[in-house]
Amino acid sequence: MSVTVVIGTQWGDEGKGKAIDYLARDADFVARYNGGNNAGHTIVNPFGTFKIHLVPSGIFYPRTRCLLGGGMVIDPAVLIEEMNALRAAGVKLDKRVFISPRAHLIMPYHKILDGLYEEAKGAGATGTTRRGIGPTFADKVSYNGLRWSDFADAELFASKLRVQLGIKNKIIAGLGGATLQFEKIEAEYHEYYATLKPFITELFPIVQNGLRAKKKFLLEQAMGTNLDTDWGTYPFVTASTTLASAATAGLGIPPREITRIVGVTKAYTTRVGAGPLPTEIMDEASDAARALREVAATTGRTRRGGWFDVEPVRFAAQLNGASELFLTKLDILSQFDEIQVCTGYQLNGKRVRYFDLNAYQLAQVKPTFRTLRGWRTDISAARKYSDLPPRARQYVETIEKLVGVPVRWVSVGPEREATIRR
Repeated sequence: MSVTVVIGTQWGDEGKGKAIDYLARDADFVARYNGGNNAGHTIVNPFGTFKIHLVPSGIFYPRTRCLLGGGMVIDPAVLIEEMNALRAAGVKLDKRVFISPRAHLIMPYHKILDGLYEEAKGAGATGTTRRGIGPTFADKVSYNGLRWSDFADAELFASKLRVQLGIKNKIIAGLGGATLQFEKIEAEYHEYYATLKPFITELFPIVQNGLRAKKKFLLEQAMGTNLDTDWGTYPFVTASTTLASAATAGLGIPPREITRIVGVTKAYTTRVGAGPLPTEIMDEASDAARALREVAATTGRTRRGGWFDVEPVRFAAQLNGASELFLTKLDILSQFDEIQVCTGYQLNGKRVRYFDLNAYQLAQVKPTFRTLRGWRTDISAARKYSDLPPRARQYVETIEKLVGVPVRWVSVGPEREATIRR
């Protein structure tokens, strides 16, 4: 038996979907344990190109069963649309996808409130995806949430929905929004439940029986470590716990069963939305800024780009106990004559560490850079580590030395096969 957790070591968007899709070939179960459809994993494989938001990224291997844990929040319309797209591509879902009845529902009022809260905060807005994630988790911990298990009793669901609409409509109206009607939402969500009911089942016995049978589990984190509610750059974070340890609460995996933690790390740094990004390239007209900016899979927003920053990656690796790194998008750096790596920070003339700082202080630090020479060669066809130019190998080895964790995989393209195993 082995339980591998794959976590992002930056601010999300590290390429976890590619890593999961690659590693899932050996897994019996692939599971999501946190977050919602604010996370997007882009996957390129023989089925095509997919932007996965809720279904675990191991779905493309026929023998793999996929679990959506109780630590998730689920927008049923998004999940149904995603499942239909997978079916259309020839991916079989029946008896392979299992949804925890403990997972909370994203309701229409959550999405409305997400937007209204952001607008009310003005210049202090957090930069959320406005998918309703934060308000849903807020309801979960304040005993106001609705879960899939509530549908087992139609009267109970109706009663709880009426109470929540009574509360939420007052807040929505107070913030200038349009109130919602009970009958429309009740009918809509019963339709969602009817569609997804065959997939909803208690995951605890599935997980426990799998562990006893020594099955292989691959656990998929959403977002990144430094967006964690407690350990991230608060308040510019996500609403759920993103650490490897969250698999216990979000899926029912005992901590002692976790045997391996893989940290996914992009060869440079990006961040979407608000929040500090110390190595951000501010000259938007520069070649580097254009090359390192990306478009987010979930929202379509442009990600801010910067050079690799060792501080948050090393922090995330230590916090999660990562034993190996999966380095992605090394091929993107092939166009540079020189590449910068941030090796530390200065604040008010003193050296500081990532964990010493709150989000507002982190925005004020001065990065210390080391310059490495680029390789200026297309590496996308490399399939062995020895195929990489010496300067590309030097870059990989510099990162693993600074982070203190070995790089076991190097991704040189979006395709599944464009991965080097060291």
